[in-house]
Amino acid sequence: MSSVVTLVGNPREGSRTRAVAVAAAGTLGRRIGYDDPPEVVDLAALAPHLLAPVPSPAVEAALELVAGAGVLVVAGPTYKATYTGLLKVFLDRLPGGALSGTVALPLLVMGDPRHALAVEIHLRPVLVELGALVPTPGLAVVESEIPALDTHLDLWADRVAPQVTSALREPLRQGAEA
Repeated sequence: MSSVVTLVGNPREGSRTRAVAVAAAGTLGRRIGYDDPPEVVDLAALAPHLLAPVPSPAVEAALELVAGAGVLVVAGPTYKATYTGLLKVFLDRLPGGALSGTVALPLLVMGDPRHALAVEIHLRPVLVELGALVPTPGLAVVESEIPALDTHLDLWADRVAPQVTSALREPLRQGAEA
């Protein structure tokens, strides 16, 4: 079984988005049988290297880690009713089909619940375009929910874990049929 990876697309280091994403990935990981904490790709640290003319070893390693994830939690803050340009720049570096075999879970942190559809309308399609299987609705976390995050994430993980577990087994079923 491959790893749970968290991709954080907030340009600020130490962001609430990172804290929410790591907590979500950890909670879900435990529900589906992973004991290790999720690996984290924090784009705040990679931002200066993402558009460099010469490929950065750190960016290349992050791309490989993300593409090799079994479960990928892709998180960002909501800016202007969508995810950040930083996250888009990183995702654009992945070739088509790079997330084939990956179960992805989109997550956006937002100040207002009116932006909740952004996770489905903007983030989910790019993950699907990259080949990821996105078996559950995305998670929209309103900043006012962060103080009760553990309860919120427990309920979310209970709801999505069966779908994620089933999706993780799907490639095995397809391989057995071949």
